[in-house]
Amino acid sequence: MTAFDSTQAFSGFSVDDIDAARTFYGDVLGMDVTTNEMGFLDIRLGEGGSILVYAKPNHEPASFTVLNFPVDDVEAAVDDLNTRGVVTKIYDDPQLGTDAKGISHGAPDRGPDIAWFRDPAGNVLAVLAPV
Repeated sequence: MTAFDSTQAFSGFSVDDIDAARTFYGDVLGMDVTTNEMGFLDIRLGEGGSILVYAKPNHEPASFTVLNFPVDDVEAAVDDLNTRGVVTKIYDDPQLGTDAKGISHGAPDRGPDIAWFRDPAGNVLAVLAPV
């Protein structure tokens, strides 16, 4: 046995408004969100993992994807997110270009179908199809 053990590992990221994050992750996305004794959000994931979301006064949104949601059908997931008021990001970059719905369609050397969106704090999230 070693001192380092990853079985209870979790990820975390900051937001600028904990109440807006609670509403977005819990009510809009339908995730299992609780508030811990320190006032941080604990988001439980399906296979037992978790995410810690904490308020940070000088929060700067991550410029990279902090949370990925694997889905069977990216287009259906985007349609579902749009009905919940979530807007996907439209990119016109030739390397990561998206269609009018905000979906970057994958290819053998480009990766999976993926669509990006932001939480209220500006952090980048994504839905993507398994390759």
